[in-house]
Amino acid sequence: MASLKEVRNRIVSVQSTQQITKAMKMVAAAKLRRAQDNILRMRPYAQRLNSILSNLTSLTGGEVLSDYAVQREVRRVLVIAITSDRGLAGAFNSNIFKGVNQLVRERYAAQSAAGNVTVMAIGKKAHDYFAKRNPLLGNYTHVFGKLSFDTVREAAEEAMEGFRVGQFDEVVMVYNEFRNVATQIVRAEQLLPLVPAEPAANATATSNVDYIFEPSKEEIVQTLIPQSLKVQLYKAVLESNASEHGARMTAMDKATDNAGELLKSLKLTYNRTRQAAITTEILEIVGGAEALASSR
Repeated sequence: MASLKEVRNRIVSVQSTQQITKAMKMVAAAKLRRAQDNILRMRPYAQRLNSILSNLTSLTGGEVLSDYAVQREVRRVLVIAITSDRGLAGAFNSNIFKGVNQLVRERYAAQSAAGNVTVMAIGKKAHDYFAKRNPLLGNYTHVFGKLSFDTVREAAEEAMEGFRVGQFDEVVMVYNEFRNVATQIVRAEQLLPLVPAEPAANATATSNVDYIFEPSKEEIVQTLIPQSLKVQLYKAVLESNASEHGARMTAMDKATDNAGELLKSLKLTYNRTRQAAITTEILEIVGGAEALASSR
């Protein structure tokens, strides 16, 4: 049985840990509110931008005349893995690692065997994990330090340029989609090449409408496509950012509760140990008194 001092030290240690996890939960909750507001504002814009692009391309039967829509034989792949910079967020980061590994195993096994799967790691955890396993493109461990559209745009432009010049034949994003505080869903979405838009149900009626484009329709599409790609990646990063704080808040809440349960067990052990020590002392005193009485 552990001594009273050892149990007391463990109680103090668990209490300190509980205070830290409780503080981290509060910090994560405050950051989550801001991150949630950002992604909720971003989603309608991204959806509307994609809708506008789909409406324009549907006028040509879904054909997209762009360097970013070229379909090639998939020999070289770029996977954009989005994680966090820090841990203590439950399975948040490990789920991305599993998602990327599963994607490569099921979809890009031949490319992986040939060493043609490159990873763009957004977040320090992704960088540290994939640096030992795959070739890396760029260094984007600084993105979450000062999260903005400009920092994400650099990563998007590098991925887009790599596809345009033929360095990669396909680009896929893997990230955590934010649903709520307790639920984050791993998503694998193709960023490049662009998937041709499905002809709308009212395509016949639409084709009879005479639209006036200023500037030309081709120029509008060529401008919207790069912007849409950058917005898609930025949206994925915002989703991941909100998911991270939600996962950390949940993890720290559970850690705080677990610390409370452990404290109850340790205090019960402490009381039992102290009671046993007191009983032992009483028995020793009684035994000594009886020994003195019998010696007279």
